[in-house]
Amino acid sequence: MLKRISTNQTKTMLLLMLVFTVVILLFSALVYFSIVNFSHQRFYELLKIRATTIVQIEKGKEHLDIPANHILNSTNDEELPMEKDYVFEVPRDSNYSQITSQIHIPDTFFKNIIKKGEDNYNDQEFYYIGQSFKSDDKTYIAIASAKNHYVVDYLGYLKRTLVTCMVLAIFFSMIFSFYLSKTLFKPILKITGKVKEISSENLHLRLEPQPGNTELNELIDTFNDMLNRIETSFETQNHLIGNVSHELRTPLTSIMGEADVALSQKRSEAHYQETLQIILDEAEKLDKKIKALLMIAQTGFDGKIQKMDKVRMDQLLWDVIETAKRINSKNNVYLDISMLPDNPKKLKVQGNEQLLHLAMANIINNGCKYSNFQQVKVSLGATDDHVYIIIKDHGIGIPDSEMDKIYDPFYRASNTKNYEGYGIGLPLARNIVRIHNGELIVNSKENVGTTVQIRFPIYVPTE
Repeated sequence: MLKRISTNQTKTMLLLMLVFTVVILLFSALVYFSIVNFSHQRFYELLKIRATTIVQIEKGKEHLDIPANHILNSTNDEELPMEKDYVFEVPRDSNYSQITSQIHIPDTFFKNIIKKGEDNYNDQEFYYIGQSFKSDDKTYIAIASAKNHYVVDYLGYLKRTLVTCMVLAIFFSMIFSFYLSKTLFKPILKITGKVKEISSENLHLRLEPQPGNTELNELIDTFNDMLNRIETSFETQNHLIGNVSHELRTPLTSIMGEADVALSQKRSEAHYQETLQIILDEAEKLDKKIKALLMIAQTGFDGKIQKMDKVRMDQLLWDVIETAKRINSKNNVYLDISMLPDNPKKLKVQGNEQLLHLAMANIINNGCKYSNFQQVKVSLGATDDHVYIIIKDHGIGIPDSEMDKIYDPFYRASNTKNYEGYGIGLPLARNIVRIHNGELIVNSKENVGTTVQIRFPIYVPTE
């Protein structure tokens, strides 16, 4: 696994370097060609001004007398670097070969000037711009040329600077890519190491959330939820294995003992009926305990997916209270709604209504039974994130020394001998609450009473 992450880390680093290098090259090329293009345009604008000035000067003369195929050559080093200006009459036969040989410009340049009125040309070192004009019914061409130091000197310096910057940028991008890839994979390596520590011996361990990493935290939450289910399943299995032999052996021993005594010798009809009645009673107890075991197993995160839907907790509690009173008219339950939120949507949870009903009914019925049918107060409230249920009774409570065993299936506190029950209500309720990503907390004091606090996350619609 670590080798695979290391390979992915190297691939990520190389990919980041490639992206950074391509971006740097693209931006460097954009900067270079933009400046080159700007310098060309700017220099042509300067030459155009010079060419226009030459035309105006020549037009201002009273008489312009330039022999055919002769170039009026003037040099003015004060205007532009190595500037040379030319004025000549357009040959009547449009043959520019003699002029071309003198100033080394292709004849297409002159033809374009006559056709368009203006044209430009460069030979990488010198830049030329020409304009045509008329004087004394003759057509002339004025050319301004100069050496573009921006391209020859300044752009050469720019090119060296950009190359140096690119080399440095690629070097630093390599360092940054290594650091970034290491930073990106560091939480994953940390999680991998933590996961390797988790086994059946320490299922209580959990992955810690990573600050500012929403996507990774979603994965961590999912993994922690899975650990919750596995841990609860292991706990349920351990409790069942520890208790099932004792709980099932007792009625089986009684059944086998009664049958053995009845078969040892002939008995009267009344004695057989009495024996069969004992066997039936013990079989019924055995049946109830097996059903209880199955119910706990089915709510112990054994991998089965329960059907979930929107459940209004206020409606569910009213239904539970009504059912409790139907089962036993002595049950006295009061629902406190003083803390209900203004928005009823905050009372909705994502859950299985039958399981939630079963959990609430077990806790409320226990409160009624162990308080000798005194009033049990059920309070319901909500915040922006959670629904809270508090069930409080004034019953016999639970001894402090036995609080750590209250979730063991079939375990019953030492002060409950006079009350009927099997010790599955609280373990079953906790399993159901856990299925719904909730939390169940029990606070109890002997001969004072018990308070059960339950918290569920509110229903959030999925987009």
